Amino acid sequence: MTELLNTLYVQTPGTSLHLNHDTVRIVIPDTPQRHVLPLRRLESIVVMGNVQISSQLMSRCAEDGRPIVWMSGGGRFLNRTDGPTRGNVLLRHAQHLAHADPEKRLAIAQACIAGKIQNSRQVVLRSARDATTHKDRLRQVAQALAESLTELPRTTDVDSVFGVEGNAARIYFEAFSLMLRKDTGIAFHGRIKRPPTDPANALLSFLYGLTRSMVHGACEQVGLDPYIGFLHGLRPGKPALALDLMEELRPVCADRLALTLINRKQVGVEHFETLPGGAVQLTEEGRKLVLAQWQAHRKKEFSHRLLGRKVPVALLPSTQARLLARHLRGDMPSYLPWTL
Repeated sequence: MTELLNTLYVQTPGTSLHLNHDTVRIVIPDTPQRHVLPLRRLESIVVMGNVQISSQLMSRCAEDGRPIVWMSGGGRFLNRTDGPTRGNVLLRHAQHLAHADPEKRLAIAQACIAGKIQNSRQVVLRSARDATTHKDRLRQVAQALAESLTELPRTTDVDSVFGVEGNAARIYFEAFSLMLRKDTGIAFHGRIKRPPTDPANALLSFLYGLTRSMVHGACEQVGLDPYIGFLHGLRPGKPALALDLMEELRPVCADRLALTLINRKQVGVEHFETLPGGAVQLTEEGRKLVLAQWQAHRKKEFSHRLLGRKVPVALLPSTQARLLARHLRGDMPSYLPWTL
């Protein structure tokens, strides 16, 4: 049994974090209260924007294997520090060999995208059940996504897998606006990133950044190389494997939560700000609100067919990373993505 620990999110500008014996001391500008948290209860630390961390605290976190993640105010992943590389070198060697094998690489890439499309389809079907309008259109989208799944086994290389994924993503995001209630004041006119230019895309990008950080950490925890993927190509500084495993988790970890926050009016246009140049991001208060909901969402449990039990969202990345490791070692004939 794995204990579900907490992640400390710090976003207040000018805040500094310090090591105080076995605790982290948080100093917030113009705040006289003393904030101290025991390190043993923290799984990781995520800082956003202008936040300082003492070298003593960074060293202690590295020694404990507790990652520190730096993100932009908009949720873009910037950097990650961790301790010495862990895991069995034989597992990483097997990972490299699998990447070099076109058939194995193709099979894993197909599995990652199959998981993404199936989970996206379930998000659409759930919205269709709850919708008062556009029910028929949403069911049509769900059917189109089901047909995309049948195309995957016929793909012959990773580029063709990306072709299927791109078409499915286009269909899915065309329906995303139909899944948003019209009285929220937040509209969606297609996926826009780097940078997002509207509240819905800003929220999605922020949640994708949090998901990526969670999956990256799971890869390292299991002993896999986050930079050697099967779907995404090799590029310096690009955590290809983290991006691979993130695909099947996007619909549940990010999309579904974004829809809930907007449709329940927990997040509104007042929680976003437009930067010079047109980029839109969450305000400090908006990030605080979303992070609180993200932490609650991480504790929600979903059934895992292969394990035959429920697993919290926070543990899905490490669970899937372990399943991939078992496949790479030869203990499982194929990688099985998690699906709703």
